[in-house]
Amino acid sequence: VLGQAIKPGISTYDLDKIAEETIREQGAVPSFKGYRGYPGSICASVNNVVIHGIPDKKTILKNGDIISIDIGACYKGYHGDSARTFAVGEISEARKRLLKVTEEALFVGLAFAKPANRLSDISHAIEQHVLSNGYSVVKEFTGHGIGQHLHEDPSIPNFGKPGFGPLLKPGMTLAIEPMVNAGRAEVMILPDDWTTVTRDGSDSAHFEHTIVITDTGYEILTKEGE
Repeated sequence: VLGQAIKPGISTYDLDKIAEETIREQGAVPSFKGYRGYPGSICASVNNVVIHGIPDKKTILKNGDIISIDIGACYKGYHGDSARTFAVGEISEARKRLLKVTEEALFVGLAFAKPANRLSDISHAIEQHVLSNGYSVVKEFTGHGIGQHLHEDPSIPNFGKPGFGPLLKPGMTLAIEPMVNAGRAEVMILPDDWTTVTRDGSDSAHFEHTIVITDTGYEILTKEGE
């Protein structure tokens, strides 16, 4: 629904309203709204905003922008968390490549999401894919366990050596979410205490799925249209 609504001229406030209505129509509740005082149902992060962009009426999407939508919903007591960076209209080749590599990094990491592997095997695979493509990984924010609470242990960095952290076991539910900067890794939080931007002003992309570890690998719980 949001993907179809993302066009030049729409505000991030309007996207937030569409998201909240859609979540509630499905009998679910927005996970983010009111979480630690956060005002929106989605995070809407445009261009150099890495994460936690607060939806507002003055942020109007323009042709050529990229926007990361991070969305969470609680259904029957369990949370799901998902993110995707969308193109607004026609975007540059540089921005297309950033989105492609970031989404690839998510699935390169997920290939290691199976029993008997360690959590940092996922982290390491993500980092290697990002670095080999000339981008940098955000280190201040991580993926996380998820279930009856939006954020649960363990924290899941998008960097590190393989072979560390908890052993992956069937039934574990995890939110894996590479945040990738086109420039340097450093970020800073703006005075609203939420909006996080790249320190060098470079673009940033963000892809996330909630998964469950199965007997043989993983299953994505946040597939579009399901």
